[in-house]
Amino acid sequence: MTAPYLAALNPEQRRAVEYGIDDPAPLLVVAGAGSGKTNTLAHRVAHLIVQGADPRRIMLLTFSRRAAVEMTRRVERIAAHVLPDRARLVADALTWSGTFHAIGARLLREHAEQIGLDRAFTIHDREDSADLMNLVRHDLGFSKTDERFPAKNTCLAVYSRAVNAEAPLADVLASHFPWCAGRENELKALFGAYVEAKQRQNVLDYDDLLLYWAQMMHIDDIAPDIAARFDHILVDEYQDTNRLQASILLALKPDGRGLTVVGDDAQSIYSFRAATVRNILDFPQHFSPPAHIITLDRNYRSTQPILSAANAVIDLAAERHKKNLRSERASAERPQLVCVRDEADQARYVAERILEHREAAIALKHQAVLFRASHHSGPLEIELTRRNIPFVKFGGLKFLEAAHIKDVLAFLRFAENLRDRVSGFRVIQILPGAGPATAARLLDRLAAAPSPGDALTDFRPPASSAADWPAFAEALRLVRNNAVGWPAELDLACRWYAPHLERRYEDAKMREADLLQLAQIASTYASRQRFLTELTLDPPSATSDEAGVPLLDEDYVILSTIHSAKGQEWKSVFVLNCVDGCIPSDLAVGSTPEIEEERRLLYVAMTRAKDHLHLIVPQRFFAHQQRGNGDRHMYAVRTRFIPEKIATTLFEQSAWPAAARQSGSAAKLAAKPVDIAARLRSMWR
Repeated sequence: MTAPYLAALNPEQRRAVEYGIDDPAPLLVVAGAGSGKTNTLAHRVAHLIVQGADPRRIMLLTFSRRAAVEMTRRVERIAAHVLPDRARLVADALTWSGTFHAIGARLLREHAEQIGLDRAFTIHDREDSADLMNLVRHDLGFSKTDERFPAKNTCLAVYSRAVNAEAPLADVLASHFPWCAGRENELKALFGAYVEAKQRQNVLDYDDLLLYWAQMMHIDDIAPDIAARFDHILVDEYQDTNRLQASILLALKPDGRGLTVVGDDAQSIYSFRAATVRNILDFPQHFSPPAHIITLDRNYRSTQPILSAANAVIDLAAERHKKNLRSERASAERPQLVCVRDEADQARYVAERILEHREAAIALKHQAVLFRASHHSGPLEIELTRRNIPFVKFGGLKFLEAAHIKDVLAFLRFAENLRDRVSGFRVIQILPGAGPATAARLLDRLAAAPSPGDALTDFRPPASSAADWPAFAEALRLVRNNAVGWPAELDLACRWYAPHLERRYEDAKMREADLLQLAQIASTYASRQRFLTELTLDPPSATSDEAGVPLLDEDYVILSTIHSAKGQEWKSVFVLNCVDGCIPSDLAVGSTPEIEEERRLLYVAMTRAKDHLHLIVPQRFFAHQQRGNGDRHMYAVRTRFIPEKIATTLFEQSAWPAAARQSGSAAKLAAKPVDIAARLRSMWR
């Protein structure tokens, strides 16, 4: 008999929830788009607890802090049906719920002394890591070579991919950075010096959180202790993991007992972050006997015609876990495959259809326009603006990238760790009259001193900074000594920063709102250390820094890259530039794995639509990299991922505007030819 709290699940979801409770063999749940993956995973966690599992011995790994919080809330709601008096206690006990990086940071602090780390380590975000890489690059003289040396962000990208893909540097350079292949020896020296610089300064970057964790799982005195702490490990979005993350999981559960991973190989689209679809494709074979596979293929989002088209696109994939999405949402409307003349007509078509849908009671917020690359939306943005259709574009400036936010966080990180050279370099130069030379002089003293705190107290600033130095030093002292407690320490930092904010930025009032938001976020954390760790690993996305005038309209269209749209859904979806050269990108057709990921990108875009799907095929468009060199354009053909058989049987094909049907040879035959040659001859008679 099915437990009442599982009654709302379909048979496949129930099998995934109940599988292996008595004998926790490894389980792979292949969850198709819109199949209730999150709900199923939350029910499995709750069911484990109801059946007697200790929530303190369950690790739940997600890809964002928000996802972990939402999962915990769902577990609490489900458990409340069976354990009404203990549901809140159950959720509070689910303490090992978070991202790979957040869980890794927590384990590193717990085992810091055993692995030679100072528990007070600070964590650099990507920008800080790139800055440190640049400092090391400069110290080694690579910024002054005769031939161009890779920039700091490229160097960091090479380093990060080599670490996360667990691949030799030479292979990474050959496959992903061929223009840097001749710099292998210099890059190897740079990365070695970069690692040493991080260790001297007691800082870790994102990659270190996984790398140290993976290394701990090879230490006999530590690995068994960590593995024994968890009876069950559940992983969401497993198709988005990289080789390093997979190595950690297999070291935690080498026999697979108690390991559940959930994901969809058809939605693996993040190889640029070193994620690999091989993790989910090969997962069953890592164990003997192989892991059990349960497929969720009932879709609750899209109409069946949309799913039929999406299924046909992904059916052509070279390798995948077989599934066929199905829906009970019947519809007579097939997805639209629309041929237009160029990008301008594409923009006009989308704008008109958006307004038509709005008049049919589909709010603008329920409509989205998706594209392969951010610049593809340029003509559309102009057209929407011309027609006074408000829109929001995903992928703008991130909260932690705003200069004023980075200033305050640099102050807190420097207070946490006076050897953090990147944070110190930034915060010292906030003071009037304190430039790079002053910052370097102080940081050199702090690095060499047995007691950095004493060295800071003894430091004598230049005369130009003397007036502001006492307030800076006193604020640092109070925060370092936990004199006011958390989150009052953030308020203290903001009060110190306030006059500098007004001095440095004309829009200081607008930026103050971000600092208030930062204070609200800080109030939800128990300590400064936890705040800095979590905020760095999972930052919010909104900020006023260079973000333009706030949107005041009550409704707006969503513009988004396909990558940013993953996990979202809208009633109406438009996909721009469904042509070879855009989908697939002309930069991603060098190998079969690259082409297969581009196919999955189109599949992800199509499965975001609930009711209406429009794929748009411009016949010609300007080559963006050639603009400014005249009216240069290129002709395009429909994406190879929708061959003629699929186009004619599963799509409604049309041309827009109607006159476009007369394009090409048909239009030429319809018009009476003009004898230009005769006109030219007559000019000289």
